[in-house]
Amino acid sequence: MSRRDIYYWKCDRPAAFHGTGPRPRADEVSEDAIRFVLEDHFLPETLTLSPAAGQGNHLTWNAEIDGAPVFLRIENGPEGDGYLEMESAILGEVAKTGVPVPCVHACDASRTRVPFAWQALERIAFPDLNQWQKSGMLDADAIASAIGENVAKWQGICPAGFGPFDLEAWREGRGLRGWHGEYADYFRLRLDAHLASLVTGGFFNNAQRGEIVAAIDEHSSLLEIGRGCLVHKDLALWNVLGPRDRVAAFIDFDDAISGDSMDDLSLLACFHDAAFLERAFAGYQNVRPLPAEWRRRFWLHLLRNLIVKAVIRVGAGYFERDSGFFLIGRGGSGADLRQFTEERIARALRGLRDDLDFSVL
Repeated sequence: MSRRDIYYWKCDRPAAFHGTGPRPRADEVSEDAIRFVLEDHFLPETLTLSPAAGQGNHLTWNAEIDGAPVFLRIENGPEGDGYLEMESAILGEVAKTGVPVPCVHACDASRTRVPFAWQALERIAFPDLNQWQKSGMLDADAIASAIGENVAKWQGICPAGFGPFDLEAWREGRGLRGWHGEYADYFRLRLDAHLASLVTGGFFNNAQRGEIVAAIDEHSSLLEIGRGCLVHKDLALWNVLGPRDRVAAFIDFDDAISGDSMDDLSLLACFHDAAFLERAFAGYQNVRPLPAEWRRRFWLHLLRNLIVKAVIRVGAGYFERDSGFFLIGRGGSGADLRQFTEERIARALRGLRDDLDFSVL
């Protein structure tokens, strides 16, 4: 299927929130099936397999293929989505900019040999940075600066169009092409449905929904951008690997789009404080200057991203989880995550209206 009508896959896919529940999952793929695809493709002399501790919507396994460490991701949702192939292409393009990403050893989203898509990646020998954050050991200064610099580097990729990428266009040699001709069309895609689901789910009332719609309408001129840049669209510490003070690799570009230069930086504000954001922006400016109206563009995209995250958190039951869940800090609860989400949405609205600096965070 194409992602033409998708704003964000986890909540907009036909099988919404598939793969977001607690492990073990009812749709696990057998070890025999995984062994088959790897033996069929790599023809290894030796192969060992073990389940990996992935926390995203893909099934994940670790493999040793003739002694080489490999990380395997599997997409087996009912939609037959082939975006792992698109993400593999994106990783190749990002690597050319000097941003550290894992090498793609193989990918097959055709489902001709097995009823799932799979991707074999270089296995990076570091944990995700969220583990350092939760343990209180993260060097936030160094990491925030490095993230900002690398965001600026991958923004050197400027695809045609906006939104998720057209896989067929890539296969035909037409490069990275977003499905939408105007950025506003992508930004507003499914916005009404997202807000309605939050009202139905008791997260917003109708007055809050109206307030958000009015604020976005008032600042709609900010959506008039002529050319997009690559946006990771799920930038968070659990999608960055490394030791406590250095970035070894950025992972999970499977939600990547062509969009606004402030989008990824706004995603950091979905989780981090003003000091972290200031360091990230300083790192960004080591590579490229900030765009016009950057503060309001930042707040506008923070608001849009928080709406999506609230939809997922309500729909997937994240507000009922405990501190063992990757989104919830040490000693926290789902109720804390809800309060944090509500407060961030309110601050994004204030920041957008009043063109505020990061201190409000």
